[in-house]
Amino acid sequence: MTTTERIEREQDTGPDTGPDTGPDTGPDAGRSPVAVPAARATGCPFDPAPEIARAHREEPITRATLWDGSSCWLVTRHQDVREVLGDPRFSADATRPGFPFLTAGGRQFATGKPSFIRQDDPDHARLRRMLTADFMVKKMEAMRPEVQRIADELLDRMTEGRHTADLVAEFALPLPSLVICLLLGVPYDDHEFFQKCSSVLLSLRSTVEQVRVAQEELQDFLSRLAESKRREPDDGIVSRLVARGELDNAAIASMGRLLLVAGHETTANMTALSTLTLLRNPDQLARLRAEPSLIKGAVEELLRYLTIVHNGLARIADEDVTLGGRTIRAGEGVLCVLNTANRDEEIFPGGAALDVGRDARRHVAFGFGVHQCLGQPLARVELQIALETLLRRLPGLRLDIPFEDIPFRHDMGIYGVHALPVAW
Repeated sequence: MTTTERIEREQDTGPDTGPDTGPDTGPDAGRSPVAVPAARATGCPFDPAPEIARAHREEPITRATLWDGSSCWLVTRHQDVREVLGDPRFSADATRPGFPFLTAGGRQFATGKPSFIRQDDPDHARLRRMLTADFMVKKMEAMRPEVQRIADELLDRMTEGRHTADLVAEFALPLPSLVICLLLGVPYDDHEFFQKCSSVLLSLRSTVEQVRVAQEELQDFLSRLAESKRREPDDGIVSRLVARGELDNAAIASMGRLLLVAGHETTANMTALSTLTLLRNPDQLARLRAEPSLIKGAVEELLRYLTIVHNGLARIADEDVTLGGRTIRAGEGVLCVLNTANRDEEIFPGGAALDVGRDARRHVAFGFGVHQCLGQPLARVELQIALETLLRRLPGLRLDIPFEDIPFRHDMGIYGVHALPVAW
């Protein structure tokens, strides 16, 4: 049974709301469309899904079939991905008919109280500008001592009197959760609640109702938090949004929900998956330990090599657009596949291999264009500190279970591992 079939059994399915584009008569006519979402390879779970990798080699702009039987375009090449994500003729508005969703729950997540990343300019730019100063490189770099303190305290607790632990539960997940709570002004005591809601929102198996409930619970929590900041302001982002006087509590909660979910899930999974990847590539691990100055570049290479947003960024064409010799019609959806773009041999020769000395700065792991990830300066600081601290303080770090038994997140929109038992 394929990943798509398993997901379909566990979801509420709705009618196909996409446009009827008719039969495909392009170069890949007669070729079976790629079914998405698609699970990564079982042999090497760091690699893109085999059917998507095959499409990248044979027909880098091709058709894909979604969970509800509708279709969209699959764009897999680095140059084409950047063109789509940088072209204002492709909209990020998830409320548009024909917008491609990976699951029914994903449609609810994207359209129920959508955040600014699901809006186009000028609204997107207006709301994003309210947060730009909070995530500037200079400000994030100034947070290094605080992030380092949190990383050291977590490792102190994890290693005290023990030689085994789940790295996800005790280090990779709490580190960015503590940091984003600090930035937003969210009490960390509520971390189990918002982590549970985030897991539901990002699961490919969540039903529409499960996503709706998680959205409403998180929205209510953040709306109440915004109201509390009106009475007792602090230095957090939520309080500063309140003080601007431009947004009501509901709008602030939507922005806060995006930052809270994305701000811990992505970095947590990159930290754990990067650690596992280095353990599986001992030559690269040894080089990084011998040359700690490589850590910043190694983080960029790991972002490229792993690309945890693995089933693509969705867009919809506002008008007919010619791309790579194909015509994408107005109203047709597009999925930009970041992990194949980041393995593109034309941009990254030998890209199927990890090389911590590679110049990987052209990767698109954070997206591209005006919707490029706002929090990437924070993610870089957290990843650099997390990996450097782990390698420095735990020279004997190793897996505590067979690699084959590691539970990879094939069922989630953000890739990684559900747990990573390690020893030292």
